[in-house]
Amino acid sequence: MSEYLQQVQRGVDFIEERLDETFELRAVSRAAGMSHAHFQRTFRALTGDTLATYVRLRRMANALDLLLHSDRRVLDIAVAAGFESQEAFARAFKRIFGMTPMEYRKIGDKHRFLKKVRLDAGYLEHLSGMHREPELVEREPMTVLGLRTRFYGRESEKNNLGEVLPTLWDRFMERAQDVPRPVPGDYYGVVAQDDDDPERLVYYACRATGAVGGFPDGMDSTVVPGGTYAVFEHRGKAIDVDQTVNYIYGTWLATSDYRHTCTPDLEIYDHRWHPTSATSVMLYAVPVARR
Repeated sequence: MSEYLQQVQRGVDFIEERLDETFELRAVSRAAGMSHAHFQRTFRALTGDTLATYVRLRRMANALDLLLHSDRRVLDIAVAAGFESQEAFARAFKRIFGMTPMEYRKIGDKHRFLKKVRLDAGYLEHLSGMHREPELVEREPMTVLGLRTRFYGRESEKNNLGEVLPTLWDRFMERAQDVPRPVPGDYYGVVAQDDDDPERLVYYACRATGAVGGFPDGMDSTVVPGGTYAVFEHRGKAIDVDQTVNYIYGTWLATSDYRHTCTPDLEIYDHRWHPTSATSVMLYAVPVARR
């Protein structure tokens, strides 16, 4: 890890240890051992966030956790998030999430909303080499057919992503030729929320098909909605795609003019993909609409 990444990490650690405290932004730069101007430029170039934006979003993510996992008053949570009043906190919360803090506490579905990720060493390294602006693409609805599973992602204490998805893809590739009327080209991973468990995700390893029925036994189909997708390029092993997803949900959606439509995400595997190569390229597409 380069020296400047280590310095940024020290600044991030300073923030993480003080999410419930008031501090000047210059104190972050001092903790990193850099001038304030240089630290802010470095931080923005690396993460896509201004330092002030990152602190605000981390405090909002901390507020989400407190709303879900504590019985603290909303006023206390608002103050901890850096707001002067409960009303100001509620206005900001509703602008970002489309509901009030109390409505969110009742629903408790944390995966429907962004959670600003904590920067760690591996994520900083990933960001330093990542192209962070998506291509906006209009996609038609498509029927996909493949194998389905449910799993817990890295944001859950039950995380079993590394155990479940590679095995699913191995099984699907053995049966990929069974897909009737396959659409030539790409393979897909379809990632959707599990309506029965807010911590769990549903995943399809699949191909697009032109067939409308008569599917082989043991295979599952779903329709991926059409619409606007923000398509990001992920370089490296597919199992590390969470780092790209973290950027999309934790930074890009938080600061762009777009919101997630809560329909499934797409992993897109074309001729550039290799399952184990560090130079492999895949695409991650999120369905979006303007705020």
